[in-house]
Amino acid sequence: MKLSDYMLSVGTKARAAADELVKTPSYKKNLALSAISRSIIENKTKIIKANDKDLNVGEKKGLDAASLDRLRLTENSIDMILHGLNQIEALPDPIGNMEQVSYRPNGLQIGKMRVPIGVIGIIYESRPNVTVDAAALCLKSGNSVVLRGGSEAFHSNRSLAQSISHGLKKTGLNESSVQFLESVDRKYVKELVRMKDFIDVLVPRGGKSLIELLSKEAKIPLIKHLDGNCHVYIHSDADLAKAERIAINAKTQRYGVCNAMETLLIDIDLAEKTLPKLVESFLAKGVELRLCKRSLEIVELENNVKKALQSDWAEEYLAPVLSLKLVKNIDEAISHINRFGSKHTDAI
Repeated sequence: MKLSDYMLSVGTKARAAADELVKTPSYKKNLALSAISRSIIENKTKIIKANDKDLNVGEKKGLDAASLDRLRLTENSIDMILHGLNQIEALPDPIGNMEQVSYRPNGLQIGKMRVPIGVIGIIYESRPNVTVDAAALCLKSGNSVVLRGGSEAFHSNRSLAQSISHGLKKTGLNESSVQFLESVDRKYVKELVRMKDFIDVLVPRGGKSLIELLSKEAKIPLIKHLDGNCHVYIHSDADLAKAERIAINAKTQRYGVCNAMETLLIDIDLAEKTLPKLVESFLAKGVELRLCKRSLEIVELENNVKKALQSDWAEEYLAPVLSLKLVKNIDEAISHINRFGSKHTDAI
């Protein structure tokens, strides 16, 4: 089938499915999410085999450790996907809620009602879990979705999409409520972002090059975000035991995700007390540290402790590397985050 004919078919089916979903009751959407969860459980072995195929290709192409980590599906990560599905199913249905209701003198009731957007296009790179997360969130909110995953995760995404389709079929929902573009050709992306008659909004999830391409090519509104330069600030009044656990987890749980901490800011009043212990903990986990000048007055340079460059404060490492800076107070911390952060995920 020609590209234009294929995409026309996808768009037409997506619009028809959106028209059905807007009338679908909450219980039926929840049944579909539950059926999708069961389908993924039933096909777990098949999904992991498909993921192994992607990992083998990725290794041959020389993907770095962070990229392979984002791509990898394990028993544990699939369990996390299923947990996310259960959480979405348990959420209250947002559709139909009325807010800011008021009455006019003539008795007219005015308010804001939540309604579905319609058809959402989601373009993402190497995280297969996004296939399920995006589909579930769109279904819950009464929207149909067209998914285009990255070429690195093609087999994984296709296998997950097949499980989603099976779950929809089991509950009698239109299978076109979730469509996966079965091609790695970028021509399909360029066509998708111009389908203004069918797609109401695009949500890209990926690196800077993807976002820049879509910003240039899209004829449809984008909900976009670029880098994940994330910060944690430890205030002088913090519960230090808790703050240290949070900081270690924020960096070391997974290095290759966009919400991993890249810079740790510490109130200078805490430096003598907490900095040596934190440095020791990070080094024990194999994290390379880039420290500010004031920090290096307390901690000595060694193999994995280096002096931070100005460029480090704006860097999204996606690797076991962490910048660390001492600040005078919360105002300096916020100023630093506003200057160098990406408005993704920050914590105090």
